[in-house]
Formats: sequence, C-alpha cells, structure tokens
Amino acid sequence: MADGLRKGLASYGDAGFSLFLRKAFIKAMGYSDDALNRPIVGITNTYSDYNPCHGNVPQIIEAVKRGVMLTGAMPMVFPTISIAESFSHPTSMYLRNLMAMDTEEMIRAQPMDAVVVIGGCDKTLPAQIMAAVSADLPTVVIPVGPMVVGHHKGEVLGACTDCRRLWGKYRAGEIDDDEIEAVNGRLAPSVGTCMVMGTASTMACITEALGLSLPMSATIPAPHAERFRSAESSGKVAAAMAKAKGPKPSEFLTPASFRNAQVVLQAIGGSTNGLIHLTAIAHRSPHKIDLETFDRLGREVPVLVDLKPSGEHYMEHFHHAGGVPKLMAQLGDLIDLDAKTITGQTLRDVVAAAEDVPGQDAIRPRDNPIKSEGAMAVLRGNLAPRGAVIKQSAASPKLLQHTGRAVVFDSVEEMTLRVDDPALDVNADDVLVLRNAGPKGAPGMPEAGYLPIPKKLARGGVKDMVRISDARMSGTAFGTIVLHITPESAVGGPLALVKNGDMIRLDVAKRSIDLLVDTAELEKRRAALAPAATPDWARRGYAHLFNETILQADEGCDFDFMREQGKG
Repeated sequence: MADGLRKGLASYGDAGFSLFLRKAFIKAMGYSDDALNRPIVGITNTYSDYNPCHGNVPQIIEAVKRGVMLTGAMPMVFPTISIAESFSHPTSMYLRNLMAMDTEEMIRAQPMDAVVVIGGCDKTLPAQIMAAVSADLPTVVIPVGPMVVGHHKGEVLGACTDCRRLWGKYRAGEIDDDEIEAVNGRLAPSVGTCMVMGTASTMACITEALGLSLPMSATIPAPHAERFRSAESSGKVAAAMAKAKGPKPSEFLTPASFRNAQVVLQAIGGSTNGLIHLTAIAHRSPHKIDLETFDRLGREVPVLVDLKPSGEHYMEHFHHAGGVPKLMAQLGDLIDLDAKTITGQTLRDVVAAAEDVPGQDAIRPRDNPIKSEGAMAVLRGNLAPRGAVIKQSAASPKLLQHTGRAVVFDSVEEMTLRVDDPALDVNADDVLVLRNAGPKGAPGMPEAGYLPIPKKLARGGVKDMVRISDARMSGTAFGTIVLHITPESAVGGPLALVKNGDMIRLDVAKRSIDLLVDTAELEKRRAALAPAATPDWARRGYAHLFNETILQADEGCDFDFMREQGKG
C-alpha cells in the first residue's frame, strides 16, 4: 500500500509522472529528499481571527510539529474552515457538517499517513471526529483547552454560565449599564473555550473517554505550558501511528468505547449538545447511540464533577483535581477499562496512572455525588414521539414535575419581538414554547432553547420557568428546559399543533412530556397544517443541500448521505 508522498496521487494517467510532478512542486518549498521520504503527519489548522477559542492554535501546531519531527516523521499543516460559536450566522451547528465534509475530504485528498486534528469551539471537535471516523486514518485529537477563570468584585467568573446569569440580572434591572460593561471585559480573560462544562469542554471529555486524545488533554487550560507539552506528545504519538499505520479509529472505537463516552457525558453534567454530536459520530461507524440506553445510563450514573452549570467549580479546578482519568477512576465498574486508546494503552492503564489529589472536591466519589442521577434524561410523549432531552442536573427540582399553560412563539424572531412585551399574557407557572427552531425550521437548530424569562417576570423575581422547544441549548446554560423535541415542528412534528392556552405536563421522573389535548382535536389541527415547501433561504448552494438532507436530532443532525452506509 502506498504511503508518505506516494499516497493518493493526482490523476494524470501516469503514476510515475504524478509523483515526479508532486515532488517537483513540493521541493519549491525547500524540502529535502530526506524529509519527503518520511511518513507524513497531516495537521489541521483551524485558526481564524474570528475564532478566539482557537487563539492558541498556532502555538499548538508548532508543538505538534516538534513532536512529529522528534519521532522521525514529516509534519504537513493544512487549513480547514474554522467555526466560532458566537461568530457563525445563523448558528455554528448549521456549519458543523460542512466542516466535517471539508476535513474528511482534505484528509482523503492529500497524502498523509496519520492526521492530527486541532479543535475546541463547540462544533469543531465533533465535526473533526465525524470526519476522522469516516476517513478512518490514524487520528490524534487535540482540544485547544479551556480559558482560565475571570474575576469581578471578588467573584470568580466563567464564560458563559456566568455571562447568562449576569445578563439575566441586567435584564431584571439588578445591575446597571456600567457594571454589565465591566463584566463584559472580564468574562473571557484568555483564549480558549468556555471554562465551564459547556459543549466544548463536554466534547473534549468525550474525546478523551473515546481514547482519541491523550490523557488529561480535555482539561489543561489553553494558555498553560502543559497544553503545549501535551501537543508535542500528541505529535509523537501521531508520528508513531503514521509509521505503524495504526491504530485507525475503526480498530478501537467499539460499542464499549461509545458506552464509556455516554457514561462520562452523564457523570460530568455534560451539555445536551454532546448527545447530538456523539450520536452523529456513532452513526459514522457501525455503532449507534440508543436513546433508551442513554436514559437508562442516566439513572445509573451519578454526576460526580462539581462544575458549573450543574455545580460550582470551573475546568481548571477539574484539571488540577485529576481530570478525566481521575473521574473514570471514581466511576469504577461503570467504565469498561479494557477499551483501548490511540497510544495502545487501555483505559485501565490510564486510570491506574490517575493522580490522587488530597483535599480536592471538584471530582466527587460515587458515594457522595453532586446529583444521584446523571446529567440528562430522555423524555417521550405525544409531544415528542421520537424523544426530547432535559438537562435535569441544571434544572430547578420543583419544576421537574409541572403542568402549565402554553405560551407559544412560532419562531426565534417572533420570540425576540414578543417575549418582553408588557402586554404578553404570561405568568410564572406557564410553559414557554418555541417552535420552528429545529434542524430544518431555523435552520441549523440554534441554541435558542434557553428562552429568556420575560422581562416583566424577571423583574418580579422569577429565575426559572419550564421552557420547551425543538431547538438546542448551550451547555453553559441552566434552567428547566426541554430540548430537541423530535420530530421538529417544521417537518410536522406535534410541536406544530400546540396552541396558546393548551396545557402541557412535564414529569421527568416518569420521563414524559405531553400535550393535554385529545387525539381527535390534534388530528383536526394536523389536517389544517400548511403543506411543507422549500423555504426561500434553501433554494441554492449549501443551504439547499442542508435543507434537503439534514436528519433529526435523534440521528445526530448529520446529512442523510454522510452516515456510515451513505444514503439508503
């Protein structure tokens, strides 16, 4: 099998000429024959001036290159698109599959024997892992790492849980313009991803649990020297993999690996986004994520990591307490320790080397958890026949069983216009409903599920309400919020049938979410729905591809032709 520079030659009808031409042009960069005859490690460059989360990527790349060369292989850096959560219109999730396609095709198109993917901001790690699983080339994943904590008036701050909390105070009139401006400059004191258990940190922990990254790589703060030493070590591992031609993701990503990832997702108080991403990754392989199994794990796996928004600490505290290896040690027999990693070690080896930090309280033992059940529960009912998700670890206990009157918003735009209207008929016991915010309806399933508390209620002291939608929610957010209602309203899901004043019952203990309207009335409403049509935004280009092929949340919101077997 061809390797190094001979791999994947451009087609000119003459393989010898193709290699001759390739070498001639690459020598224009100043490379020697010695360099060009070595195994090649591709390194993705996801740096962008629009992506502060990835601000340390240039330093990470240099460290990876150093590790690759120290091990006798040849590093080759190549760009892919860069996705930053707060800079991506209409939502970063809309672009995740584009990044996955870009990364996969560049891995396939260019000669490399192994690849290092570098990412962090919410949708980049899942996009890159989706690509790696599909391309099935030996892969090392490097998360960029969380930023360090901020401070304000003696209080520790974390983007973006505290940004939501303090913005809520600002909306309620509890802090003024000057203070919110001061907070704005202190929430993100360094490059890196959010330092709470948002989606970026969730995916970094899942990546480590899957064995795709080096131990401790999920939690090292972005600016720390340890982050770059880990990157150098990752380069060494990638070079060794390039020489050995493995292991490939298909060789060690097993049902046990995916189960371990689900256990860790529940135990860290992870983002609900993590479930969608893990589902998409699994669907690129022969393995699948079953929602019923995930929910069953949620009843068995306690939340052990005391991190915002489910707890009190931040990612650097999790790191200094021993990180994911220590967490897996505390999880004990809930983790399959025979699962393998990119280094050839098993998780048993990783756990055996976990640091014991006296006095730390960021990682709890199983007999003293933060929450007795896992972060997430899967709900079903006549509102969500194929499932919905609630992050129960970040919800108000008193609202986990609740019946209230629906206050319906037909789109994100309408919600924005109406939610703070003093004339809005709403009270604290109502259920805020947002629809047409799913994969197709929005498009891109934005993080609009964290519906704001109407200003008139917030100023009256209301901190939480039941909110339901077919949208997503940032992992940094908190509240009693039902998400990912499937099927979404834009494809005729039951959420499309809800009317203002209907009663909705939530019962997390029973895992149910129901619209208390009789079946005959619902069928009458369904018959009155307008037929589906291609929206104006989806008439051309990537938008058209997205609209025509996007799957629902329970299938990971991938494109239907990108699953393991392609389009059925």
